[in-house]
Amino acid sequence: MKLLCSVLLLSLLNISTCILASAQNNDSLGSDQKFVLGKVEVLHSSILSENRILNVYLPEGYDSTARYPIIYLLDGSADEDFIHVAGIVQFNTFPWVNRLPKSIVIGIANINRKYDFTSKSDRSSDNKLVPRNGGSTRFISFIEQELQPYVEKKYGSSEGNTIIGQSLGGLLATEILFTKPQLFDKYIIISPSLWWRDGYLLRSSPSILNSNYSAPTKIYIGVGKEGSIDGSKEHIMEEDARLLADKLQKGLSRHVNVYFDYLPEEDHSTITHQAVFNAFRMLYPKQK
Repeated sequence: MKLLCSVLLLSLLNISTCILASAQNNDSLGSDQKFVLGKVEVLHSSILSENRILNVYLPEGYDSTARYPIIYLLDGSADEDFIHVAGIVQFNTFPWVNRLPKSIVIGIANINRKYDFTSKSDRSSDNKLVPRNGGSTRFISFIEQELQPYVEKKYGSSEGNTIIGQSLGGLLATEILFTKPQLFDKYIIISPSLWWRDGYLLRSSPSILNSNYSAPTKIYIGVGKEGSIDGSKEHIMEEDARLLADKLQKGLSRHVNVYFDYLPEEDHSTITHQAVFNAFRMLYPKQK
């Protein structure tokens, strides 16, 4: 049986490879054709008083009448995480992989990342690293009041919302989880910069910890061997990430599931790709 399955899988892969090769080697296409990964949209934000660029990946065979899960990607510029995360999503939706349902990816391109992803800090070490900070409340309002309504109007009511954030993006994703948890039902939080404001989020008591919190929520927290980013001995990235996972796992709600993933072979620069792949595997376990 295992041999038969292997033969069938190899056959499928060979057929798919031939189809792709045939499509891209078609002489009738001519030369210098564009390779299109997604599309770029511009959304004007009254809250932020600026235009925001959105990089959008639509799944193969996209049907405008169907409903899809929406994956919101912080650090979603073309030169940040959009291309490789869209690739991970595409791979996981291949029929022979079938790990992830076909999904739309909305990459939010940055303008002033450090300002948008941080709450206001009076801590001198924070202000030395990020002199202009404190825009997270407005940015979260932008996501809730402008971005999500725009996406749902254009692409239809979603089959679930996921947010992906790494580093300061992980800090923002954690702030959303603690202040507006029902904006997303899946959180992929990678190497969150919880040292911000001396770990204030780790000391807070969010509603998601309460027994009456009833929105089904899955949370993946991934971290590598990263040490201290802000130079302090009090906040080691992997320790803070584990404290966050422990805090959430001790919550009283039966509707919250937390997955902690330590990746000692990765550091702050290399962790995102592997962590996103692992997150999809944990958040969408294969049905036996």
